[in-house]
Amino acid sequence: MTDQLRSAAPARAGRASWIRRLLPVALLLAALAAAFGLGLQDYLSIEALHRHRSLLNSFVAGHAVAAALVFMAVYTLSTALSLPGGLVLTVAGGFLFGVVLGTLYVVVAATLGATAIFLIARGALGDLFRAKAGPFVQHMEAGFRENAFSYMLVLRLIPLFPFFVVNLVPAFLGVPLRTYVAGTFIGIIPGTVVFILAGAGLGSVFDRGGVFTVDSVLTPEIVAGLIGLSVLSLLPVVYKRMKARKPAA
Repeated sequence: MTDQLRSAAPARAGRASWIRRLLPVALLLAALAAAFGLGLQDYLSIEALHRHRSLLNSFVAGHAVAAALVFMAVYTLSTALSLPGGLVLTVAGGFLFGVVLGTLYVVVAATLGATAIFLIARGALGDLFRAKAGPFVQHMEAGFRENAFSYMLVLRLIPLFPFFVVNLVPAFLGVPLRTYVAGTFIGIIPGTVVFILAGAGLGSVFDRGGVFTVDSVLTPEIVAGLIGLSVLSLLPVVYKRMKARKPAA
């Protein structure tokens, strides 16, 4: 009987460990379902921003600190839940708070939300993914970790990669938390500034009855500039590999 209890103890410990790992995922999915059930994504639109323009501007003018905290909380939660409308929230940051404060609030909130989902994914599935990964994925993981900061900058700078995908992939490839946070914080600044500037001029678009679209912000010139920055961020990787290929003296 004692031997049976001893043999069952590791199994119970394993199940408890998996429950602890998967509980944050379950809570996240429940929050995501609740958000969609309440229709919160409908409020993350330019039309909603236009419709509630006077109310929002009055709240920001009368309660600057509270408005900033509420905005950052909404942005962090939206990022953690991967709700659609992140670009709209960024534009709203410029519209409500201006270029400097809007950029600060958005970058901090986006980094917090991205870090939350990164930690949940790494804790719940990161070890399992790496254990089941084949040689190719393991080789890719080693290369990614060796140049994690440069690769994080590339993934954050190029607007072609969905934000929530970039939040998850580094968790499965063993990127250190510090590198992930630094790469996210720095890497999202250029793109954030672009949409913050668009948001800062959104009032004049509303006044003349114009229509705001994402395509009007991500012009070919802007995209080319962001891609250029991503190429520059890869120079340390290229230099390191060229140096490694040189024959030893």
